[in-house]
Amino acid sequence: MTAPRIGVVVLTQGRRPDDLRRAFESLLAQHDVELDVVCVGNGWEPVDLPAGVRPVHLEENLGIPAGRNAGAAHVGGELLFFLDDDAQLAGTYDLAAMAARFALHPHLGLLQARVETTDGSDAPQRWVPRMGSPDPNRSGPVFSVWEGALLARRAAFDAAGGWADPYFYAHEGIELAWRVWDAGYVVWYAGDLRVLHPPVDPRRHSQYLRLNARNRVWLARRNLPVVLRPLYVGTWTAVQLVRGARGRDGEGMRQWWRGFREGFAVDPGGVRTMSWRTVARMSRYGRPPVV
Repeated sequence: MTAPRIGVVVLTQGRRPDDLRRAFESLLAQHDVELDVVCVGNGWEPVDLPAGVRPVHLEENLGIPAGRNAGAAHVGGELLFFLDDDAQLAGTYDLAAMAARFALHPHLGLLQARVETTDGSDAPQRWVPRMGSPDPNRSGPVFSVWEGALLARRAAFDAAGGWADPYFYAHEGIELAWRVWDAGYVVWYAGDLRVLHPPVDPRRHSQYLRLNARNRVWLARRNLPVVLRPLYVGTWTAVQLVRGARGRDGEGMRQWWRGFREGFAVDPGGVRTMSWRTVARMSRYGRPPVV
């Protein structure tokens, strides 16, 4: 049986050399797959790479989505695996197991595995993109993905238009998932497969809060039917106001409102309004695009 060929994009700014080394070690230890691996230096020239890993140098930091897109253009394979420089595969047959799901299910477009922390501490709930179930081991269809370790069918990725370059970062995993669904594929969270990531600080910095707000508005403007846009933006505005009141973070809320205004003032381009059929599919699975 021919091993599946997977194009792998590892994105980095070169600031975490130890984590990057572990990411490559976990990749190059994989069995029963053929890998075509590039390391994308986002504003950093990749050096001292392992044998078999090719560099892609971006002169400046173009943001996470654009960096991943640049890498995808340099690798072959019917499947694409995106790995952040601080994530790693847990075992040596993980990619083969993920690829087998795509072979069995021709309509599978994206697959996210369960994310565990490298020190065994509790993982953030946001790493589990399933609504209504806090159990990270439970698999099912999802309408957003954690982007740090993600396997995509290239045909689905291309049909979705790739990652959303204008976002820089924050919520590009939601848009990609929405557009893959809209292209007729399924996005799946596999709780029985796992990847690893170091524990993270739950606090949010000001740039994240600004981009979070801006990109929520852009998600609606770029993807939703006109009548659903105010419902989606209004829902998330209400959620943020509640969170802001609880956290009593005045500066954080000022940055959030700054991004909110920017979302309406700046045209993100790239509008691809999802079909009402996709809205119905999302609603049937419990996630209508207003929450």
